[in-house]
Amino acid sequence: MTTRPTPRLAPAPPAGSSPSDDPLELGTPPVGEGAPVAPGPTDAVEAPGTEPTGAPAAGSTPHYRPNAKYVLMLGLMCALPAISTDIYLPSLPEVARDLQTSATAAQLTMTAMMIGGAVGQLVIGPLSDRFGRRRPVLVGVALHVVTSVLCAVAPAILPLIGLRAAQGFFNASATVVAMAVIRDRFVGSDASRLMSRLMLVIGVAPLFAPSIGGLIAGQLGWRAVFGALGLFGVVLWFAVWLRLPETLPAHRRRTGGLRTALSGYRSLFRDRTFLGLALLPGLASAMLMSYVVASPFVLREGFGMSSLEFSLVFAVNGIGLVAGAQVNAALVQRVAPIRILRVAVPVAVVLTGTMVVLALTGAGGLLGLLVGLWASLTLVNFIPPNASALALTRHGEIAGTAAALIGAFQAGVGGLVSPLSGLLGGDALAMTAVMAGASLLGLVVLAVATPAYHRGGAWATV
Repeated sequence: MTTRPTPRLAPAPPAGSSPSDDPLELGTPPVGEGAPVAPGPTDAVEAPGTEPTGAPAAGSTPHYRPNAKYVLMLGLMCALPAISTDIYLPSLPEVARDLQTSATAAQLTMTAMMIGGAVGQLVIGPLSDRFGRRRPVLVGVALHVVTSVLCAVAPAILPLIGLRAAQGFFNASATVVAMAVIRDRFVGSDASRLMSRLMLVIGVAPLFAPSIGGLIAGQLGWRAVFGALGLFGVVLWFAVWLRLPETLPAHRRRTGGLRTALSGYRSLFRDRTFLGLALLPGLASAMLMSYVVASPFVLREGFGMSSLEFSLVFAVNGIGLVAGAQVNAALVQRVAPIRILRVAVPVAVVLTGTMVVLALTGAGGLLGLLVGLWASLTLVNFIPPNASALALTRHGEIAGTAAALIGAFQAGVGGLVSPLSGLLGGDALAMTAVMAGASLLGLVVLAVATPAYHRGGAWATV
């Protein structure tokens, strides 16, 4: 089975704006809907009215040249749920003490936010296809600010759990719209490169947010953490208001209500290849979340690491995550996203399988496990940008709905799988086994649900 590559879309700036007003600053003239695009890893973009040549003209400017401020804004939009989670982590024991509840109940505030985020993606995605990109994200971020303030004055644990679920729901607007905006302007390799660049911003959240949250909570109490989240939301709202143009013109919006939204999801669920690609970011998230949830117990309790040593290891692995995304961004300039997936997913199986053997036998000790973790986590970010870009390429007419389903899978699968390591014993073997299982399932999905390994399987060179 082969699929015809979808032409690259790069809509022109809104009427009345000059090229310098467009924050993406495309290096070539925009291509209209359905303009011819020559296949190939380089993804040359032809000017309207020219014949595809299969390679960029000598001396031509590159197609992909995003404005750094624009990338930063989209990255902060995507990172809003992660920041809202990570900055709050050090406050959990204090929340339990102050609200006179159990540690399990305090942890439910985290679970509630993930569930709210998954539901929010499914609801807000179709809304962004109906009303455009700007309005849903402006409303969602504004309500993030409101829920942050309400969390700061929550009198008991149950209201706090409910408010965190609501905060996750509204935060989803930023993630969904950022993904849909990327699809409105780019597909294939260019979309994958931009998503990889966003990881440079998103990857900073787990590196610094817990330290910042711990500092705020230590000086001003856990309620002040939500005040900081509200302030961040205000800054992000103004950045979106000033810098995010409307990328979905009125003539491309979907009309109708619930029935139209459901029909969009119906068409996505009928596309086996889309579902396979959309599941891959979720399985990569499951690998990452298994490490995040289990590593404090494995490394600190199992191997006796101090708090400082664990923080340093966590930071080094975070740098690996960011570095992997940046290498992928450079690689997709020369190699098609599907070909990267065809190599990255099996290598992830080998690396995580090796970690299982190391954990089972004790060979290599702590150093062997840490090297395996770093290599596996560095590879993780080769999967979501490429899989998401290819999945979105297939359904550009409902990009918001498609982005919502990808995001819901990513949050839902990661959230459901992450507790498994604890249920299996919470040791190094349990952590690595869950990571290996997620990567192996990813390989099965890629092989069965997509034509990636079929003859002529490089079916999408965009």
